[in-house]
Amino acid sequence: MSSAPPRPEAPSVAPIRLVHHGVLCLRLRWRLAALGALLDGHSFWATGRLPSQLERMLSGSQVVVSAWQGRDLVGFGRATSDGVFRAVLWDVVVAEEHQGRGVGRRIVEALLASPPVAAAERVYLMTTTGEGFYEKLGFSRVDGQRLMLKQTSGVG
Repeated sequence: MSSAPPRPEAPSVAPIRLVHHGVLCLRLRWRLAALGALLDGHSFWATGRLPSQLERMLSGSQVVVSAWQGRDLVGFGRATSDGVFRAVLWDVVVAEEHQGRGVGRRIVEALLASPPVAAAERVYLMTTTGEGFYEKLGFSRVDGQRLMLKQTSGVG
C-alpha cells in the first residue's frame, strides 16, 4: 500500500466582511490613508482626494459601507438620500484583485437596503464603465434624462 505524499495546505484567506459605518465613520476616519489608496489605485474618478476632503465626504454621506479582508480595505461605497424621493450611490469601488467575486454586489446591496436609500422613490448613480454590472443589480439606463455638470472650484 503506497501512501500519497502529504498535500501542502492552501494558504488561509481571510473572508471579506462588510462594515456598515455609523454617522461618525470612525473606522474609516482612522484609516483615511487606506481609503485614499483604494480610491487612487482602483478608480479614475476619485484619485488625488486629500484626507481632509475624504473626511468631509464621509460626513456628508448618510450611508457608508466598506469591505475588509483582514486589516486591508478592499471595497467601499456610499450614498446620499433625502429619505423620501431621491437617493444617489457614489464612489462604489472594489480593489481589482477582488473584482468578480461578489464584493461590489454586496456593497451595492447593503447601500440599497439601508433605510435612507430603501425609503427613496428612485435611486440614481452615474457610471462610465460599469453599466453591465449595475444592470445585473436591477438598474436600467435612462435615455430620457441627461447628466448635467457645473464644474466649480469648491474642492478644497
